[in-house]
Amino acid sequence: MTLNQDIRENQKLWLAAVKPPIYSVAIVPIAVGTAIAFAQTHLFDLQICLTFLGSAILIIAWLNISNDVFDADTGIDINKAHSVVNLTGNKALVFGISNLCLILGCAGIVLICWWQRDWTVLGLVLLCCALGYAYQGPPFRLGYLGLGELICFFAFGPGAVSAAYYAQTQSFSLQCLGISVVIGISTSIILFCSHFHQVEDDLAAGKRSPIVRLGTAKGAMVLTGLTLSIYLLTIFLVLIGYLPLKTLLISISLPFAYQLVARVMKYHDQPQKVSNSKFLAVNFYLVSAIAIIWGLATSSIG
Repeated sequence: MTLNQDIRENQKLWLAAVKPPIYSVAIVPIAVGTAIAFAQTHLFDLQICLTFLGSAILIIAWLNISNDVFDADTGIDINKAHSVVNLTGNKALVFGISNLCLILGCAGIVLICWWQRDWTVLGLVLLCCALGYAYQGPPFRLGYLGLGELICFFAFGPGAVSAAYYAQTQSFSLQCLGISVVIGISTSIILFCSHFHQVEDDLAAGKRSPIVRLGTAKGAMVLTGLTLSIYLLTIFLVLIGYLPLKTLLISISLPFAYQLVARVMKYHDQPQKVSNSKFLAVNFYLVSAIAIIWGLATSSIG
């Protein structure tokens, strides 16, 4: 391998380690919560929105980097070349950087609460952080029990979306709770899809992920049901008046949903061919969320 090839390969590994697409799960819940607040109350504070977005990105960085540290402790990432710990060879440094990201992220939330003289948002964010830690962190490691998707649903659905809504309105909303369920399901699908190609590594490390428990064939069927439920739930929320008609623009994400489901149904038991399904899930997540955000931001609901 030439020096240039080695550099390019190293750049690819670092890009995979940083996981740029995964930061969409920081941006989308805040954007959705802010958009539904605007649709309901016509309130929008740009300073709070941008501060919350910055904090959310830092908190996701903490979650992403610290998970590599915790996985290094269990040995599950021994074959994962793009683990930050494996790339640097310095677990202590990586752990320190992750904690710095958490501190800075929480500092932004404290600033929002200071501006508003209301600490509710900090409580919600800390709860989400606690769930994130329990996912991989010792002694809990709930992800190894197959509870990661449930944690993901609550942290990035009702938790984060409600916090963003409250940051704008200093109140809660049933409509916001409804749409947060849609976002929670679509976020959990990303994590669900990340298990299909690593069944052997999960089994070796004692991780009972949903795909380990169900098997890849049943897992593919569950994925189909979860994806369909997003559209059915959105339609239901529109029919009962919780969401504006424009949110049915989520239908533009159907080709992305089909691409994801078809890929997993066909290659669920072929790790090399199904390994990109999590990125297809991110594409579906982003397109469906953007459609919902646009529908909310350009509508008024009671």
